[in-house]
Amino acid sequence: MVNLVPKIKSFNKFIKAYLTVGFIFLSIAVSYAQDQGIANSLAIIYKADTLQGISKLKLLEDLSFNECKDLSLSVKYAKELVNLAKRGENELYISKGYNQLGNSNRILGNLETALDAFFKSAEAAIKAKSIEDQGLANMSIADIYSEMDNSNNAEIYYKKAIALLRKSDAKISLAHALLNAGDEAFNTGKFDLALTYFEESGILYQEANYLIGTAYYKGNVGMVYAEQGRNKQAEANIDEAITILEELEDYYPISVYLISMSDIYLGKEEHPTAIDYAKRSLTLAEQYRLKEQIADANKKLAELYELIGDLVTSYAHYKAHIIYRDSVKNIETVQQMADQRTNFEVSQKQTEVDLAEQREKNQRNMTIGTAIALLLIGIMAIGLYRRNNFIRKTKQIIEEEKERSDKLLLNILPEETALELKEKGKVKAKKYDAVTVLFSDFKGFTTYSEKLSPEALVETVDFYFSKFDAIIEKHGLEKIKTIGDAYMCAGGLHDNEKDHANRMVLAAMEIAAFVEETKNDMAASELTFDIRIGINTGPVVAGVVGTNKFAYDIWGDAVNVASRMESNSEAGKINISENTYELIKDNYDCAFRGEIKVKNRGSLKMYFVEGQKSSVPA
Repeated sequence: MVNLVPKIKSFNKFIKAYLTVGFIFLSIAVSYAQDQGIANSLAIIYKADTLQGISKLKLLEDLSFNECKDLSLSVKYAKELVNLAKRGENELYISKGYNQLGNSNRILGNLETALDAFFKSAEAAIKAKSIEDQGLANMSIADIYSEMDNSNNAEIYYKKAIALLRKSDAKISLAHALLNAGDEAFNTGKFDLALTYFEESGILYQEANYLIGTAYYKGNVGMVYAEQGRNKQAEANIDEAITILEELEDYYPISVYLISMSDIYLGKEEHPTAIDYAKRSLTLAEQYRLKEQIADANKKLAELYELIGDLVTSYAHYKAHIIYRDSVKNIETVQQMADQRTNFEVSQKQTEVDLAEQREKNQRNMTIGTAIALLLIGIMAIGLYRRNNFIRKTKQIIEEEKERSDKLLLNILPEETALELKEKGKVKAKKYDAVTVLFSDFKGFTTYSEKLSPEALVETVDFYFSKFDAIIEKHGLEKIKTIGDAYMCAGGLHDNEKDHANRMVLAAMEIAAFVEETKNDMAASELTFDIRIGINTGPVVAGVVGTNKFAYDIWGDAVNVASRMESNSEAGKINISENTYELIKDNYDCAFRGEIKVKNRGSLKMYFVEGQKSSVPA
C-alpha cells in the first residue's frame, strides 16, 4: 500500500555532491557550476600532452570537475590525477584527486567507493597541512554518512568540517558545510538548528554574490518552512530558488525542490497542481538519469494518483519506483564500509603522536649538529676571511634569486596583491564598485585547432596573446586569465584612475586592429582569425584562489554580462553594454543595436563601438 502521508524530501545527494566538488576551479568558469564546454576545451590541451608537473595536475583536476556529461571519464581523470600526484609525492593533489574521485562515484551511486576515496582525501590533506582540504574531506565524509542515515557520524564530521573551515579563509567552503549540516539537522527533525545553519550559510553566499549557493539556501529554508506548515513562506522561498537555478541551468536540485512544491500543494488539496510539479520532477530526473530522484518522483506520483482514485496509473508509478529504488547501491554494504572506518580517528591521533616523536628526534639531531658545527667553526677559525667572502657572495646570489622570484610573482599577480601575499601569507578578497571587464574569443578556433599539431597550436595562441598582453599593459589594464582561445582582462582594479572604461575601449580597438592587420599579412596568412570582443562595466569581487600555483581572478554579475557581450558580438566588432556606453559615449562614436535577448539574462541594450570622436585626441 502506498503511504499517502505528505513528507517533504530533504535536499541531499546531488546538492551536496555539487557543493563539495573541487572549489578552486569555480574561478575559471563564467558561471559558478560545472561547465562541460570548459571540459571540452581542456580536453584539447590534455590530448596535446604538453603539460608537466603542477600544470598537468591542475589540468586533470579541472577536467575531472567539469566533465559532467560522461562521469566515467571524470573518474578516469581523477584516478590519473591521484597516480600522477603519488609519483610526485604531492600530498595536496593526492587529496584533491581523491576528492574528485569521491564526488564522481557519489553521483554515480557508488557510495562505498566514494566513502573510501573521501577518507583517503582527508588523510592526504592532513599530510599536506591543508586546513581547507581537511575541512572539505570531512564534509564529504559527513555527506556520505547522511545518505546512509547514520546521523550520529554525520553530525560528528559536519562539526569537524565547520571547525576546520572556520580556521581558514575559505568562506564559500564554510557556507557549503553549514548548508549540509543544516540539511542533516532537517533530516533529524531539528528544524530550529537547521534554520540557524541555513541562515549563516545564506549570509556568506550573498556576501560573495554566489548565486547557486543562494539558490540552495533559499530552497532549503523553504523546505523547513514547509515542514513547519508555513506554506506561504515555503512556496515563496522554493519558487525563488527554482528561478535562480533555471537561470543557471542547474537542473539537478530543481528535481528535489519540485517534489517539495508537490507536497505543499498536496497539503492544500490542490491535487492537479501537485501532480504537475511531481511530473516536472520526474521529467528532469529521467533526463539526467538520477536514479534516486526518479524513484522519489514515481513514489510521489503513485501517492497522488491513488489519492484521486486512479489506481492503474498509481500502480504503474509505484512499480517504477520499486525498480529504481532497488537499482540504487545497497546501503547496507556502505554501512559495513562505515564500520570499517571507525578506527580512522584513532589512526589520526596515532599519526599526531608519531609526528610529535619525530619532532623530538629532529630536535636532538639539531642539538648534536649544532655542537659539531660550533666545533668545526673553532677548528676553521684560520679560514674566517675566506668564509666571510663566501657568505657575501652567497648573500648576493640569494638577493638575485629573491629579485627573480619577486618578478615572477608580479608576473602572476597584480603588484598590490603580490605585496599583500608576501606580507601576510594570504590575500583577502576585495570588492570593487566599478570595474570594466573585457572578453575576446576567436571565431572558428576549435575547428582550426583540430588541424594543428600541439606545438603549432601553442605557437599560434602565443602569437596573438603576447601582443594582447603588450596592449593591455600599455593602457594600464590588468590581464586576468586565458581559457583556451578566450582572453579576459579588466580595468579599475588597482589604480585610482576613473577612466578605465575609456582605456579599455581604446585597448579593444587596438586589439581588433592588430587581428585585422594580421589577416592582411601574407606571411601570417595561416594564423589568421576573426575576433569577437565584449565589454561591460560593473561591481566585482577580486581575490586569489588556490594554495599552489596562485591564480588571481574576479567574480560577479559584471563578469557574466561581459561574457554575454562577447558571445553576442560579431566578427571584428566591439560590443559594449549600456553601463560601459554611458561612461564612454562622450569620447567614442557608438551604434545602438537595440535590446537583444541574452541567455539567462533577458533583453540587454548593446552598442557597437565605431571609433573615437573626431574631437578626442588618439
